Amino acid sequence: MSFYERHLFICVNSRDDGSQCCAQHDAEAVRGHAKRRLKALGRHGPGQFRVNRCGCLDRCSEGPVAVVYPDAVWYSYDDTDDIDEIIDEHLLGGRVVKRLQLPD
Repeated sequence: MSFYERHLFICVNSRDDGSQCCAQHDAEAVRGHAKRRLKALGRHGPGQFRVNRCGCLDRCSEGPVAVVYPDAVWYSYDDTDDIDEIIDEHLLGGRVVKRLQLPD
């Protein structure tokens, strides 16, 4: 087993030139919400799950973007309700949220 069962990376990249980026969708607040939620569930930490911010994932036009590893499943989301669904279904339940999944 790896150090974390699953790792949720949420892009928080900001672009100075004003072009589309995940930061325009309040991605940092979404990441904070996801981390707090897993901690409240007692499911954040070694052997469980981790939420991290990351820089550009190069899918800006499909953003905001998050990815779950080691499953390599990419998501776009609209709000914290979508992130909660990713947490409940994918991280905790092991089921891909098809309606939010981005194509490979």
